[in-house]
Amino acid sequence: MSTTSSIALSGLNVAALRLQVSASNVANVSSDGPLPGSADAAGSTAAYAALRVDQTATAGGSTSATVQAISPSTVPKFEPTASFADSNGLVASPNVDLTNEIVQQALARYVFTASAAVVRTDAQTAAQLFNITA
Repeated sequence: MSTTSSIALSGLNVAALRLQVSASNVANVSSDGPLPGSADAAGSTAAYAALRVDQTATAGGSTSATVQAISPSTVPKFEPTASFADSNGLVASPNVDLTNEIVQQALARYVFTASAAVVRTDAQTAAQLFNITA
């Protein structure tokens, strides 16, 4: 595998991870729980902790990514009917911005498309080179 394809494959992997994290955030946008440290939290499932992908360049032109919790991962929301609401009717809601998640999914799509085109072009170039020298 060429260096060009290796770099493009790292982009494909990061794009796939970005899409996976964004899909998880969207799927769990309504996964509320008790406020951290709330006395009403006993026996209740914690709210979903929203995640983000931090992408960094690596030596040689590749890219890598790490997944981290968004800070703050939850925000208070008024939901007095929830069984785990505190005395003020507040619960912890995932700190998910759906507009940002659309952007993250579009970004993943474009990076995936561009990286796949690089891999395809690199393979075609190598095939033509081998045909010329054969």
